[in-house]
Amino acid sequence: MFQEFRKEIEWGGRPLILEAGKIARQADGAVLVTLGETKVLCTIVYEKKPRVGLDFFPLSVHYQEKTFAAGKIPGGFFKREGRPAENEVLTSRLIDRPIRPLFAKGFKNETQIICTVLSHDLENNPDVAALVGTSAALTLSGVPFLGPIAGCRVGYINGEYVLNPLIEDMESSDLDLMVAGTHDGVLMVESEAKELSEKVMLGAVMFGHKHCQPVVDAIIDLAEACARPPMDLPPPPEGKDELAAKINTMAEADLREAYSEMEKAARRDKVAAVKERVSAELAEDESVDDELLSECQDDLLKAVEKDVVRRDLIANRRRIDGRDPADVRQIVSEVGLLPRAHGSALFTRGETQALVVTTLGTGQDEQVVDALAGEYRQNFMLHYNFPPYSVGEAGRFGFTGRREVGHGKLAWRAIHPLMPSKEDFPYTIRVVSEITESNGSSSMATVCGTSLAMMDAGVPLPRPVAGIAMGLIKEQDDFVVLSDILGDEDHLGDMDFKVAGSAEGVTALQMDIKITSITEAIMSQALDQAREGRLHILGEMAKGIDETRESVSQMAPRITMIQINKDKIREVIGPGGKMIREICETTGARIDLEDDGTVKVAAVDQKSADAAIEWIRSIAAEPEVGTIYNGKVVKIVDFGAFVNFMGSRDGLVHISELAPERVGKVTDVIQMGETVKVKLIGIDDRGKFKLSIKAVDKEAS
Repeated sequence: MFQEFRKEIEWGGRPLILEAGKIARQADGAVLVTLGETKVLCTIVYEKKPRVGLDFFPLSVHYQEKTFAAGKIPGGFFKREGRPAENEVLTSRLIDRPIRPLFAKGFKNETQIICTVLSHDLENNPDVAALVGTSAALTLSGVPFLGPIAGCRVGYINGEYVLNPLIEDMESSDLDLMVAGTHDGVLMVESEAKELSEKVMLGAVMFGHKHCQPVVDAIIDLAEACARPPMDLPPPPEGKDELAAKINTMAEADLREAYSEMEKAARRDKVAAVKERVSAELAEDESVDDELLSECQDDLLKAVEKDVVRRDLIANRRRIDGRDPADVRQIVSEVGLLPRAHGSALFTRGETQALVVTTLGTGQDEQVVDALAGEYRQNFMLHYNFPPYSVGEAGRFGFTGRREVGHGKLAWRAIHPLMPSKEDFPYTIRVVSEITESNGSSSMATVCGTSLAMMDAGVPLPRPVAGIAMGLIKEQDDFVVLSDILGDEDHLGDMDFKVAGSAEGVTALQMDIKITSITEAIMSQALDQAREGRLHILGEMAKGIDETRESVSQMAPRITMIQINKDKIREVIGPGGKMIREICETTGARIDLEDDGTVKVAAVDQKSADAAIEWIRSIAAEPEVGTIYNGKVVKIVDFGAFVNFMGSRDGLVHISELAPERVGKVTDVIQMGETVKVKLIGIDDRGKFKLSIKAVDKEAS
């Protein structure tokens, strides 16, 4: 019934298997990838006719993790997979970025890629298999894809590069780097690192690219056996070249003048005015075919715009805003803007600005993540928001898109390697970056602003972290590497290479290439130039705040940690949580209990914290014979009184221990609810406490 095709190689000490022809046969391309015992099904479907009138390529990538892959049932009330989790969104972006520039120019057919994790062995991360499977499915589908590509993960353990380390091995790795590329060069890099040098980072990229080559060869071998015939792209419409020449003549000089305007809003208005003029003149030109004009005008105007900016930059090494290639825009760093926030910063670099706020919470504020590999808790969160007003537009609002998730995670990766441990700083930390202006690399502004806001909040970062976005303009063998790129330089350029780190080394890299690949020499120059820019930015940040504040804000909760016997945790919690709720409600403090007996008490008011700590210690402490306690009479009987003297512990003061003289009636000496001092004089075989008021009086005398 099936005509199956299979290709297997040994890769990183584990089998990598590519299978086609059995599952999802109605898709244009479908490959089941097995890495270890992790299996991912990757499919592609594309419409056979282009979408008319689009000025972009309608590609969508969806990576999804099915909980059955790890033998789990979804948590929560709804027992089926819902909206994509953060990791699914990030992996979808990871797959999209290296494949998008490899589709043939002019291909506008709607294309959908779906990667489904069917089995997860909890050792091999499915994202690598999904990236490889996507490339293989595209190569088999007949779509005009200039691949194949391959991708892998690179770790750095004990000074050695490791190919596709197991999930448990990543805990001891100083690097988590994903790299993807073709035979010719690298297309995409995404990484988090523990302050590694530029040399080590570049070596990791090239190590990964080298080990991608056997996978590219395996995909080619599979395609030779079972790939569909490549689809024919329709020829360019007749008269397009003549129309391109006409538009170039009409627009080039005015666009060059418009791009001499250094201020973004004014430049945007001038460019729009040129396009409107050209459109109006073409509409009145009877020699131009209306259908051809409708189909090609926008693309041809963009081509002229791109050519003007790139050609001028290559020729004279002067940028749109007048800077030299290695120059960084003016920077202003400010902290403490928001009086009620625990930490705040405003980081402005040229026309890019981030308002970043740090909030400190307790263990109860940690984010619980129900991941395929198991549940874990996250005490550092970074959320990035990009409101439409930041670029002077009225757009969709209140929706967290994939871009916002991705930029927030990049900034998180940049800061995370320098975060203090829970033991050193027992707070949950949430950072929110509101992009208030944007003209290039708001994610790197977020990195800088986050570092400033956290230092303002008293988070003990060992060193500040800064980020810079690098760009590239490449024409044949000539190229220019640009530091701190503008939005237009990103849009019209060939590379977006973000580098973040401290003065000691790199903590995060993210690179996207819009051409087929770049060389090691270009990457090396970009990293060296980025280091100089990063050090400059760190110097400018120090003008706002140069070291972490000695203590957290008065608005933040103070957390005090104490240790109790772990056997007493149940007593502190009480039946059904009654005791710990009572402590919190009475004192106003928040309490976190850990299995090892660590107790974290948080309160803005130190008196509240002290009261809660004293209460907990009274519950957890063991009564000692001979010690005097403050107690409260809770019950009176004929033969004595019961006194609550430590936490929930009650003891009996026998009538003979009420006073030195003989007592005829208990209520002649003490009353219900009265506060008294008692001495623990013994504990019987049943664990009952014997108390005495008479013994206290004797000691006092």
